Amino acid sequence: MTPAARKELPEGWRWVRLAEVIREAQGGFASGERDPKGVVQLRMNNVTNRGGFDWGSVVRVPADRETIETYRLLEEDVVFNNTNSTELVGKTALFEAYCEPVLFSNHFTRLRTIPELLTPPFLAFWLQERWQRRVFADICNRWIGQSAVQRDKLLALDMPLPPLAEQKRIAGVLSEQVGAVERPRAATEAQLEAAKALPAAYLRQSLAGSRNLMALSDCLIEVSRGIGSTWSQYRVLGATRAGLALAKERVGKHPERYKLVDAGTIFYNPMRILLGSIAMVDEGDETGITSPDYVVLKTKQGVLHPRWFYYWLRSPEGDCFVKTLTRGAVRERMLFRRLAEASIELPPWSAQTEAAAKLTPVRTAAETMAQQLAAINALPAALLRRAFSGEL
Repeated sequence: MTPAARKELPEGWRWVRLAEVIREAQGGFASGERDPKGVVQLRMNNVTNRGGFDWGSVVRVPADRETIETYRLLEEDVVFNNTNSTELVGKTALFEAYCEPVLFSNHFTRLRTIPELLTPPFLAFWLQERWQRRVFADICNRWIGQSAVQRDKLLALDMPLPPLAEQKRIAGVLSEQVGAVERPRAATEAQLEAAKALPAAYLRQSLAGSRNLMALSDCLIEVSRGIGSTWSQYRVLGATRAGLALAKERVGKHPERYKLVDAGTIFYNPMRILLGSIAMVDEGDETGITSPDYVVLKTKQGVLHPRWFYYWLRSPEGDCFVKTLTRGAVRERMLFRRLAEASIELPPWSAQTEAAAKLTPVRTAAETMAQQLAAINALPAALLRRAFSGEL
């Protein structure tokens, strides 16, 4: 940031280069060896996106006394994730304590501050704010599947620095308020996971009684006709892992070939079917169009309920079914013809409709909770922005 681009700071604050307030920026060490009796080594999965630690899965590596002395994390060390995917590179956490010694891998840089200039909690929160603003995604070096922030680029960052007492006050307020956000976030996340588990339970219940082996060619109708000249009247929809979504890509060169997807239509990306890119336009959803490259289908009334089939395709049983049908020399895919050749066990129409009726409020509840969770997850970022603008 050039001096001209720097924002005006509150009285008593000043701009510094990070290098001016850091006494050590130590990179970690790589180890491909494992030792069940070795020392815990911090890995990328151990640092969460919320600036905390997850010790659910740890790696132990052999280490001699010199390695332990050089790479051991101490209380109030700031660990900066220097290498990760572009989205995750730069996530940061403040190390407090663990039940045994912890070393850190070469995917991290350990930052230790000049104590009379900068407090570690303030630094950790500031780096989290920079990560949320995608500063590190902008300055990282990118390779296939991996991005890295070089130490000189990190230390060259301009940082707003208040007096020590103000740093401690701000860090204390942030710790309290971010902690207060964590409780409703965890509760909402648990409720959302419970809601996501209900469809599988309803499907199992519908399949608990009598079942008939049915050829999908007798249950499905492919939609292959393009929408024609009226394509501009509709929004463009796509299929993602989460289900229905607005398409990210613009309409292609032949928009008239896009296919209509209205209530009861199921569609999927045949090249990403193994990733769960399946969607359905349900009752109450706005009609749209989707890519001519997508497989689009409808179910036959009285034989196969579209909502039941959609949730079945997204269930563990449906996932196994899809894997048995995909084929392709380079990228596995599942075209309609391949799908129609298969057979599945179906419960009676009455059992399908009963399960489908239960699935509608589950979807509504899950969408509401997902929106609440997104709002909760946005709160820490807003708090951090306020804090480092001198508004907290």
